[in-house]
Amino acid sequence: MAQKGLLIIVSAPSGAGKMTLLNKVQEQVGQFATTISATTRQPRVTEEDGREYYFLTRDDFEKRIAAREFVEWAEVHGNLYGTLACELERCLATGKDVILELDVQGMRSFKAIGRQGIYFFFLPPSLEELERRLRTRGANDEADLALRMKNAEAEMVAKDEYDYIIVNDDLDRAAAEMCAALTEERKKAAASA
Repeated sequence: MAQKGLLIIVSAPSGAGKMTLLNKVQEQVGQFATTISATTRQPRVTEEDGREYYFLTRDDFEKRIAAREFVEWAEVHGNLYGTLACELERCLATGKDVILELDVQGMRSFKAIGRQGIYFFFLPPSLEELERRLRTRGANDEADLALRMKNAEAEMVAKDEYDYIIVNDDLDRAAAEMCAALTEERKKAAASA
C-alpha cells in the first residue's frame, strides 16, 4: 500500500516569508502537492491564472460558495479567498504531502468541517520586521499596508490554535524546525497506520 501524504495547513501574516520558508523546506524534504487557491483579487503582474491562484469574479466565487464547491473560504483584505474541494482532492490523490495555505479564518473553517491535518503558523521576528518586508515588496499602497499590519496583529493572536509555531527570523533554522516537525508527524502517522 502506498504511503499516504500528510495534510499540512500553513498560516502566516502577509509578509512573514511563508513562500520563502516553504520553498526552503521543499529543498530538504521533496516536493509538496500544493493546492491552488481561488481568489477575487486582481492578479499581480507576475501572476498567472491557474498557477498562483484561480482568479474568479466575485459573482462566480459566490455562485461556487452557494454550490458548496469550497472546503473553506474567507474574505481577507476585501477579497474572497478559498480552496476548492476538487483542488484539494486532486492534490491528495498524488500521495504526496499536501500544503494548504490558509489565513486564520480559513484554518478555522477547515477545522470546523472535521478534516485532520497538521497546523503550522509562521511568525515574523517582529511587527517592525514584518512592516519592513511588506514595504520592500513594494506591492502595497499605504492604505493596504496599514490594513495588512492591522490584520497581522489580529492573526498572530490565533497562533496558539496551531500545532506548531515557527518564528521565521533565520531561514535555515526555521526550515530545519519545520522539517523536524514533519519527520515526527510522519513517524506518528506510520505508527497509527
